[in-house]
Amino acid sequence: QVQLVESGGGLVQAGGSLKLSCAASGGTFESYAMGWFRQAPGKEREFVAGISRRGGNTYYSDSVNGRFTSSRDNAKNTVYLQMNSLKPEDTAVYYCAAKTLALLHGQVFVTGNDYNYWGQGTQVTVSS
Repeated sequence: QVQLVESGGGLVQAGGSLKLSCAASGGTFESYAMGWFRQAPGKEREFVAGISRRGGNTYYSDSVNGRFTSSRDNAKNTVYLQMNSLKPEDTAVYYCAAKTLALLHGQVFVTGNDYNYWGQGTQVTVSS
């Protein structure tokens, strides 16, 4: 089984930056495609960013493209989400997710159902 633990959430003013981390244990991290999702109160869970097994390919939702950057350090079993130019509408619980059976090195997955393990989430609140 795979365990994922997010950290780095908090309260930040609009225009500020925050960096989230997701630490994985219980499996072979370098074989997993990883993703970031978020869910605001009263809204559906939304795709934010995806990153391929070796980090060579990333993909972002239109709402965060150009502001957020995902990266990973496979030696540390950790994936990151650097969030810049934060807006109040970015306020949500942010989750990391792992797909443990990605077949190709360059694959990025954008649908929640593609992932089979999820972290507990970390709260990000952006004040206006």
